[in-house]
Amino acid sequence: MKSHPIQCFSWATPNGHKIHIMLEECGLDYEVIPVNIAAGEQFKPDFLKISPNNRIPAIVDPAGPDGQPISIFESGAILIYLAGKTGKFLPQDVHGKFKALEWLMWQMGGLGPMLGQAHHFRLYAPEKIPYAINRYTNEAKRLYGVLDKRLSNHP
Repeated sequence: MKSHPIQCFSWATPNGHKIHIMLEECGLDYEVIPVNIAAGEQFKPDFLKISPNNRIPAIVDPAGPDGQPISIFESGAILIYLAGKTGKFLPQDVHGKFKALEWLMWQMGGLGPMLGQAHHFRLYAPEKIPYAINRYTNEAKRLYGVLDKRLSNHP
């Protein structure tokens, strides 16, 4: 019986890349279905059935839990799902599991949004707002410092 690949709805963004990397590292069969967010494709009714928040990435796994298809949106939820599906990248022991989830939440709730804001105000905002540029750039630098410290203590 032929297996069907996981469908990965994404675009070339940091959140999209996270899922592509995880799918590759897990060795899962997948197909990328581009969702051109610059053209507004994330607002199409078919995509909204998969990702009601009209954001990429999202996946559809035709061989989900109990063999039933499942669709998942939000990069963190997708990463946790893929780790659970394959048994990779998420420790099984409670302590290790929650330490890994803690850093995933840190990236999703802190680093990712701050980098996005710094990037926006430095490169795309229609007017240069020094306060916003400085605030988000400095917070991004601070968060990189947190990550550097963590990585230096946990090679």
